[in-house]
Amino acid sequence: MARRDPAGPLEYLRRWQMQAWLAAVGLFLYVPLIALMAFSFNDSRRNIVWKGFTLRYYEKAFNNASLIEAFGNSLTIAAVSTLLSVMLGAMVAFALWRFRFPGKTALDGALALPIVVPEICMGVAMLVFFAKVLPWPQGLPWPLNLGAIIIAHVSFSFPFVAVVVRARMASFNREMEEAARDLGAGEWRTIQDVILPHMAPSLVAGALLAFTLSLDDFVITFFTSGPDTVTFPVKVYAMVRFSVTPEVNAASTILIVLTVILTAVALRLQGDPAAAAGHGGGDKS
Repeated sequence: MARRDPAGPLEYLRRWQMQAWLAAVGLFLYVPLIALMAFSFNDSRRNIVWKGFTLRYYEKAFNNASLIEAFGNSLTIAAVSTLLSVMLGAMVAFALWRFRFPGKTALDGALALPIVVPEICMGVAMLVFFAKVLPWPQGLPWPLNLGAIIIAHVSFSFPFVAVVVRARMASFNREMEEAARDLGAGEWRTIQDVILPHMAPSLVAGALLAFTLSLDDFVITFFTSGPDTVTFPVKVYAMVRFSVTPEVNAASTILIVLTVILTAVALRLQGDPAAAAGHGGGDKS
């Protein structure tokens, strides 16, 4: 039997102290979620007592018209705000990376404000904005009644996209752009064939981040939503105010599973960033 060599000074993951710490962190992060998902199958109105396995609370969740409507509102808001956030964030990141202009430092600092400002402050600011500056009409047909929430979600989502895209563009080799220009490519053709392929992984990552932030947001949505625009987190909060039932756990489990699936799909579409960057460079060499 081969003897295992002792861990070197820089091989931290082979040390039992680090392995124990990582295991403890994993338990701290995932045990509450696993417990929530497990008790969503509990055949009891009280979560603290396990009575048996059942799927009836999932059936109740899928037959709850108001919950389905709230879930549809959240998906619509997340999809539209993600699309707008990716477009706006990519353009802002490209402008900050590519050009020099007056006020660039101020814009760069202002871009970080929605990220660092407490969410409760953003929610109050959006409430004042839609109450005094841009009053959003009530009673509009769906999905126009979701416009105020979509604008609010874009305002705090696109800076995350811009930060991710700008970090990705920091590793761009400008010689590839110069080579494309030498081969006769124009401005838009260079962006399309050289810059966008390098930017693509960050666009996918930024879109996933924006979608998750929008889908899970409660505080800002609570301040900007009207009586006819209930979203999924707000609906779950209203259900939790009475009691944490297995139906609430079932609804939360559905949201967790959806988030995991979207993350897996995004990672699958993103692929290997290094391979993508190398492929993009190989086309222009």
